[in-house]
Amino acid sequence: MNLNDLTGKTAIVTGAAQGLGYGMAEGLMEAGAKVCIMDVNPKALEVAEEFNKKGFECVAVISNLAKDESREDSFNEAVEKLGDHLDIIVNAAGVQRRYKSEEFPLDEWDFVIDINLRSVFALCQLAGRQFIKQNSGGKIINVASMLSYFGGYTVPAYAASKGGVAQLTKALCNEWAEKGINVNAIAPGYMATEMNTALLDPSNPRNAAITNRIPSKKWGTPEDVKGPVVWLSSDASDYINGAIIPVDGGYLVR
Repeated sequence: MNLNDLTGKTAIVTGAAQGLGYGMAEGLMEAGAKVCIMDVNPKALEVAEEFNKKGFECVAVISNLAKDESREDSFNEAVEKLGDHLDIIVNAAGVQRRYKSEEFPLDEWDFVIDINLRSVFALCQLAGRQFIKQNSGGKIINVASMLSYFGGYTVPAYAASKGGVAQLTKALCNEWAEKGINVNAIAPGYMATEMNTALLDPSNPRNAAITNRIPSKKWGTPEDVKGPVVWLSSDASDYINGAIIPVDGGYLVR
């Protein structure tokens, strides 16, 4: 018996047109799940088609997660495309803005909080309602961050949002665990993705500081998050709940 087999399961992955979300969606499909990619980027339609050509089951919904009405309509559309049943949701969509804290624009603060925290709660809520209606239990995987532990630098809104994601994950576990719903989060370390373009620049002094703190001396990739997300989506993790799991190559232990 393969406890990580997701054959017959359905999943929504937000922010999966690129980056870590793409890797998570691909990992779920490789394990047998049918996945709906939910992303504001129209590229999601092309990505879904590419996955289908590889023999996976994938659909896409274009959604502006910053807008409440659009978000709920998109969630309902995604569930419909998945056959009116949902087993897994991965809240991977996220944005970043960098300014000195004394100069951070409040409209940019609101934008980051809306995408990284407000929409995560709203989607957890929608998924929780769906799982309760189905009386089937379900798996919610949120995406926290190293900045759920640390304060970061020039990213106060991002740090606040990811601290909130960690605490939200624990709060929802407390209420929903007895309903058979698992709510966990992964906390990716420093990943070589589009969001970290500035930090990946070798001329940035923080690049060397970060790399030298990672025991393996290498940044993570979307491939590195596949296993943890599949495990948290599967029967193998049924007694794991309310956990924030670092996927950081050991960064936290330094």
